Amino acid sequence: MCGRFNATFDSGVKKLYTRLNINKVIDKPIDKRFVKAADVVSIVRSRNESRVVENAIWWLLLEQSDNGFKPSKYTSFNTRYDKLNTPRSAGYHAFRHSRCIFAVKGFGETEFKNKKPVHYYDMHAESGGLLLGGLCRDWLHPHTGEVKTSCSIITLPAHDKLKHIHSKAMPLILPQEDNLVNDWLNTEITNVESFHDLLIPRIPQNLLAQPIDKPLTHLALGEVEFIVKDAI
Repeated sequence: MCGRFNATFDSGVKKLYTRLNINKVIDKPIDKRFVKAADVVSIVRSRNESRVVENAIWWLLLEQSDNGFKPSKYTSFNTRYDKLNTPRSAGYHAFRHSRCIFAVKGFGETEFKNKKPVHYYDMHAESGGLLLGGLCRDWLHPHTGEVKTSCSIITLPAHDKLKHIHSKAMPLILPQEDNLVNDWLNTEITNVESFHDLLIPRIPQNLLAQPIDKPLTHLALGEVEFIVKDAI
């Protein structure tokens, strides 16, 4: 996953928030077509036994400044699946205690060769939106008392059906099953063995892959490719 996603708050994404039992009138998420790494984004998490929408910096590791926080020099908008169970890694504690969800329209992928972009793609669900599995952390500033929330999206190895689009990785797309979502957001579930199967590359719903000119302008190029979901 290449550091961008589509957070357009359209009817399909609104339905996702309804399924997540979020009051989208009171807790309306950020509505933005082009979200990039280190931007402020909206996440869904559990806090004080309630499910809420919160704004967070899309960069899990923050550094303290005199008056607040800023993204760390260490890249952390994504958290690799194979680091989740490594003690002292950035996502180890969060994977056990503060998982979150990104309800999005779609995400972007860029393939590189010799550090130069080969192509850009926008990925969308055939219908509705996508739930991406993520992590979040809270940071308390010792001088100002400010609490800042940060987050990252979990990435998996590239799926065979997507390797021609992005050969290295894909985001964790959560199946939209109520019990699974409830467990993912349940802060009392700290035995992460139950999430083992989620860390295997899987496409739980049909996707549309649209080649584009560039992420910022996202003008369509060529035909849309249909990616069939995996069998259960």
